[in-house]
Amino acid sequence: AMAEKILVTGGAGYIGSHCVLELAEAGYVPVVIDNFHNAIRGADALPESLRRVQQIVHQPILFQELDITNEAALQELFSKHRFSAVMHFAGLKAVGESVQKPLEYYRVNLTGTIRLLETMKAHGVRNIVFSSSATVYGDPKYLPLDENHPVGGCTNPYGKSKYFIEEMIRDLCKAERDWNAVLLRYFNPIGAHESGMIGEDPQGIPNNLMPYVAQVAVGRREFLSVFGNDYKTDDGTGVRDYIHVVDLAKGHIAALKKLKENCGCKIYNLGTGTGYSVLQMVQAMEKASGREIKYKITGRREGDVASCYANPALAERELGWKAAFGLDKMCEDLWRWQLQNPTGF
Repeated sequence: AMAEKILVTGGAGYIGSHCVLELAEAGYVPVVIDNFHNAIRGADALPESLRRVQQIVHQPILFQELDITNEAALQELFSKHRFSAVMHFAGLKAVGESVQKPLEYYRVNLTGTIRLLETMKAHGVRNIVFSSSATVYGDPKYLPLDENHPVGGCTNPYGKSKYFIEEMIRDLCKAERDWNAVLLRYFNPIGAHESGMIGEDPQGIPNNLMPYVAQVAVGRREFLSVFGNDYKTDDGTGVRDYIHVVDLAKGHIAALKKLKENCGCKIYNLGTGTGYSVLQMVQAMEKASGREIKYKITGRREGDVASCYANPALAERELGWKAAFGLDKMCEDLWRWQLQNPTGF
């Protein structure tokens, strides 16, 4: 049989590129679209991340520069390929920026997704894996967070856009019984492929803790600002569930298999179930790098919750997926990527 073609939107980004690699290694044919909003151009008109994925998997990766808000271009793409499923990563994702630029976040994330879904519908592609986020849970009412926890009490436009898209896909699956969707709520993806060739490459000041910590360790930044040490946690700093990006990518392969069962609309947490504080993460990175990481305590950040970690039991039960890599491996792989690529791609 012909290998299945999977459309990967935003496939040149951090999580997308790691999923493209896992898709290729699992025998699928990923077809990637990306608009370079969060990707660096490499040789051969390819994003640098995907040029490197090609080197790792020893096979060409199909890529087209395309913006998901461009409906005509999407229609053309779907006429050219027969996709068995779509993995949808494309979107704007900086929490702080979303508060500053709400309309831009709603335009790209919501209308981009609507156009994608409409084009899928027009071409009879009815299987989607969507990149959602634990931000849809808002302020945790209880921990660990399971998939039945109330959603929608989001504290920023980014989180709201993820929640609205979940709702749109849910409604679509209800209205059209032949649609299948798996909505994956990520916790905090960190780390990098163990080759050290691809990883997270934030442009400008990193929005996430671990790339920032790694940049301090490698000497790119002087110190880390720790936002608040008076939370109700063991050491007063915020606690989060960190998951290795390769584990996360393998969760997407498991989700594709789930779609094959005509599963309807399913929602799963992708996390480890273990929460670590900011200071524990700093310590783990000091251990992995063998370097001191200077930090300063500063005021809390608006919208930050004290603790947030997953109950990942449902994904284990229904997807047969479980995070395999622990904190040391996450930090070792992040450090290898940072050392080999001190200024990113």
